[in-house]
Amino acid sequence: METINGEWYMKGCATEDPNRLRSPESAAELVRRIGFLPLFSNGLPGFSLEERTWAGDWWTDDPARDPWAWRQALAREPDLLYGKFFDRRAGFISADWFPYFANYRRNGYDFDTLVDEGLAPHRAIKLMQPFLKDGMPNDAALHSFALKAQAGFGKGGEKNFEGVLTELEAQTFLVIGDFRQRLNKLGSPYGWHIAVIQTPESKLGYGRVTAAYGESPEQSAARIRERLLALFPEAKPEQLRRILGSSLTTD
Repeated sequence: METINGEWYMKGCATEDPNRLRSPESAAELVRRIGFLPLFSNGLPGFSLEERTWAGDWWTDDPARDPWAWRQALAREPDLLYGKFFDRRAGFISADWFPYFANYRRNGYDFDTLVDEGLAPHRAIKLMQPFLKDGMPNDAALHSFALKAQAGFGKGGEKNFEGVLTELEAQTFLVIGDFRQRLNKLGSPYGWHIAVIQTPESKLGYGRVTAAYGESPEQSAARIRERLLALFPEAKPEQLRRILGSSLTTD
């Protein structure tokens, strides 16, 4: 996606492109096959859901053909994770590759270890509290608006909820596990579908998320970089860096 004269333009593929994705199932299968995929274009040509779909399908409100709606279906897949993983922009990571991202992005730290060592920012601690029990991730899944209120953000409270949430997703401590409507007093759904936040551990299990903790964060980063180079051998260092991201700093 790019802005020209103040207007957004999608970098979609041609309608007749044989590699064009035409369904959420085909998009999910692509993520599983290559391991991870940004939602929007990101500086590495061809490496996004946007560039593998036709621009005319976006924001049509047809869940069968609208890639913006597909992200909801993919977020619900038990072996795919969705969040702002790539340069703090949205994308997907398969369960097979998520442990390497987690090991690298977290720099070998679980969140409770950051807290114990006095390294976690206080707003991140407040936002993570609903998802922890005795320091370990629980099974909580909260609408973003409910999380904002429960964590004490908003009017008269903490500021920059979206920024803190984005950072925790980039560090792989939180993911968007679903999109659900609000419920009225009668229990009936209404309005827009809103992001539901949870920990990746609650979706995949702690053992699977931390499966790469036995290697150094640098080794995990090397795996991701090598995968990108296998897919895009002409990729430049800056293009790789934007996808790989940075590890959590504790200085």
